[in-house]
Amino acid sequence: MEFDISTDAPEAVACDALAVPVHEDRRDLEGAASRVDRALGGLLSTVIAEERFEAKPGKTLVLHTHGKLPAKRIIAVGLGPAASVTPETLRRAAGAVVRRAAAMHAAHLAFPPASITGTPAASVAQARIEGILLAGYRFARYKADEGGTVRRVTLLTENHEQQRHVEEGRRRAALFAEATIFARDLVNEPPNHLPPTRLAEIATETARRNGLRCSVLDEEAMRAQGMGAILAVGGGSDQSPRLIVLEYAPPQARRSVALVGKGVCYDSGGINLKHTDLEWMKGDMAGGAAVLAAMAAIPALGPAARVMGIIAAVENMPSGRAMKPGDVVRAMNGRTIEINNTDAEGRLILADAVAYAAQAGADEIIDLATLTGSAMVALGYHAAALMSNDDALAGRLLAAAEQSGERLWRLPLYEEFLEDMRSQIADLRNSGSRYGGAQKGGIFIREFAGGKPWAHLDIAPTGFLEKDEGTGPYTPKGGTGYGVRTLLTYLSGVA
Repeated sequence: MEFDISTDAPEAVACDALAVPVHEDRRDLEGAASRVDRALGGLLSTVIAEERFEAKPGKTLVLHTHGKLPAKRIIAVGLGPAASVTPETLRRAAGAVVRRAAAMHAAHLAFPPASITGTPAASVAQARIEGILLAGYRFARYKADEGGTVRRVTLLTENHEQQRHVEEGRRRAALFAEATIFARDLVNEPPNHLPPTRLAEIATETARRNGLRCSVLDEEAMRAQGMGAILAVGGGSDQSPRLIVLEYAPPQARRSVALVGKGVCYDSGGINLKHTDLEWMKGDMAGGAAVLAAMAAIPALGPAARVMGIIAAVENMPSGRAMKPGDVVRAMNGRTIEINNTDAEGRLILADAVAYAAQAGADEIIDLATLTGSAMVALGYHAAALMSNDDALAGRLLAAAEQSGERLWRLPLYEEFLEDMRSQIADLRNSGSRYGGAQKGGIFIREFAGGKPWAHLDIAPTGFLEKDEGTGPYTPKGGTGYGVRTLLTYLSGVA
């Protein structure tokens, strides 16, 4: 998508469609909408009244100008009440406009100036441009795509000073959105095209392009490290597992952050075979995709911290070599685990990956995983679950998620949850009762963090959407890239 920035007046810009914001609680049009309405002789306000357009957030109304303006069409977009507009409001509104424009085959869009009291102009621009870029996403690698596409966007500014801030926001938005799209593409890739070895190859290529260090542990190397949990999960597949380690290490770094991702490239459930929705199980590597995509953007972001990206990549398949309910395996930190459900495989591979991060000297560990259906039951498709052993780390992540527009809700980790994860014949078992299932999965992973500040993001509700529920103006079905923007926002403040 091509962007240009202009100081043209909204009523003077030539484009296929011009977006104008409308507030729900204002009787009269304001700003760009008012100027356009005057240029149209009151036609916009008349149509809004006749169509009973309520200007709810993200709702749109289209008006043809019939040559009365250089813009061929006007897309009025609702922002809701004026006092409640946030960067996320603008992100969603921009996404709604792009979706509507693409449906009309409007290739060139223009957006008028925008501001929010108390929010830096660059942050406002970043949010809106993220919505534009993410709403334009399609995964069409394997089909003939005949849909409309927005190819050019003109961002209008009031003066050259604002132009500078918008350009700053555009650069940051491009970094965040491109990383999110990278994660979406990985998650949407068919599982026969993305086994663990291919994911490792992509990680290696990504590291080379972006100046990261990369090492890949194969089965022999993982066996030497004592990673019995990952090896047990990957043992049932003809596609061998990999542990992928990427590192960004600026010379001035005094802190070390580890991002750990669950990379189950396909999850059949193993011997405890899943009964439904097997075609969506390629999405079980959304946590690993988020980590890899975030790592790709980190050198350009330039945080003053060492950042490790660790991805445990496996397939969970049933075979004569697959782990069985009743097996006992030993993780990298020496803890033994009784397998009582082979479909609770994500916490097993994260046990070894988180232990690896702790032993590699991370000062704090953040893991992302499509871990439990329980998180989906608790939060629907609208927020990911956060669990942590450190209130300060949890607070920083919640603030980053709020800023990025990715909802995150903290769940408690009561010690009683751990009691249900204890085994009679091993240190732990990998599955407890269904009640508090998300927290039981989380507290299991905590046991491998070596006492380091640790946070677990259960992104099962948000990482892959198979229904319209949960989708939004810039969030598609399939892979969403959830977590990438939260991680990058968080790391922007890490020093």
